[in-house]
Amino acid sequence: MEKPTHRAYLMLSIPLILSTITTPLLGAVDTAVVGHLFDPSYLGGTAIGVLIFNTLYWLFGFLRVSTSGFAAQSRGKKDLTEGMSELIRPLMVAGLIGLAFIALQTPILQGALSLTQPEADVAKWASVYFQIRIWGAPLTLLNYVLLGWLMGMSHIKYTLLMQISMNVLNIVLCLWFVQGFQWGVAGVAAASLFAEGLAFLLGVIFVLRSPYMKVSLLRWRGQFHRKELKRMFRANGDLLIRTVCLLAMFNLFTAQSTSFGTELLAANTILLQIHYIMAYFFDGLANASSIYSGQARGSGNRKLLAATLQLSWIWGGLTSIGLAGLYQLTKGKLFTLFTDNESIKQIALQYDGWLFLFPLVTGLGLVFYGVFTGLTYTGPIRNSMLLSLAVFLLGLQFLVPGYGNHGLWVSFLLFGLGRSLFLLLYVPGLLKKLPG
Repeated sequence: MEKPTHRAYLMLSIPLILSTITTPLLGAVDTAVVGHLFDPSYLGGTAIGVLIFNTLYWLFGFLRVSTSGFAAQSRGKKDLTEGMSELIRPLMVAGLIGLAFIALQTPILQGALSLTQPEADVAKWASVYFQIRIWGAPLTLLNYVLLGWLMGMSHIKYTLLMQISMNVLNIVLCLWFVQGFQWGVAGVAAASLFAEGLAFLLGVIFVLRSPYMKVSLLRWRGQFHRKELKRMFRANGDLLIRTVCLLAMFNLFTAQSTSFGTELLAANTILLQIHYIMAYFFDGLANASSIYSGQARGSGNRKLLAATLQLSWIWGGLTSIGLAGLYQLTKGKLFTLFTDNESIKQIALQYDGWLFLFPLVTGLGLVFYGVFTGLTYTGPIRNSMLLSLAVFLLGLQFLVPGYGNHGLWVSFLLFGLGRSLFLLLYVPGLLKKLPG
């Protein structure tokens, strides 16, 4: 397998960026639609509801990430049977977890509201949102696996169609249900539920059309050998710890924002939505790096891995600078897209400078995360996130009491800086993982 050129890396990255960027754009549209209803409790309730599902789904985001890495490795080996197994095992796990979420929906909602302690009106709308979207839990987790497998097998067109179709439908239905039918927060949640069903149907169709999926060769026996399960759960365990750290940070951030009052919570929610858009730009690059590094490990190709590392450095750095500059040029218009409430916009403007620094301190860490997941070398990811969370907690302890919301955003940036620095320390040893 030849090493990728800059053009090849970008031709892989750009569709992945386009597919992943629709996810935060979806959240941004949800926030904007509700934000234009004027009552801050709608926006706050949606923010809490989205946080609950981000917690549930991100907690098991390893279903996509590890599936993509293992699938890319099997493609590098040109092992068709192993490639199919890397889809079947996580699909079964995803289905069981999704059904468990539905069965435990009442304690999950009550526990989430107890932790965040929103005001009564905010809690009401958060409950409305949750009680509708929870029925899509199995579909969402199954979609993670389908998407990860398609991505690992380099079916970029399929992943693009699957994600864009889901999120465009979600956006259209959100506008229709909220603005047309006047369903409010319930309309936002219902739109997401319908879109998740569409994505699942498309994902199944695309998998069956893949040349790497030969149903006649599929054998159910042997799918759960101890060796394969140990490998899967070891990688997934590290990624689960990583996600727990990430969610702990976001939950603490939102809980602290809630304690500052509804308007400041709404302003921080808008800033976080813009942050998600930036982060998913990097996620597209990370997915490209993951595919190449996974193929490098599967084929034992050190030159391919070396080229992947070089491209990740270059394009991760350039994207960091570009996003910071683009945000600085467009920030005034961005806030207007999210809300008509002048008070909330003015509050957001007081803290927008911290968001300018986000891509500069976090970008490389987000891109190289893809290199490590493609290799399924997940220990460094776990370690870097544990250290980053410790830094964030120190920030909450010593900066927030004296500097309020500014201290909260500095703590957020320190977490992002730690994600980059602590992970990049492991990069020099990556080439040693493959034969010369």
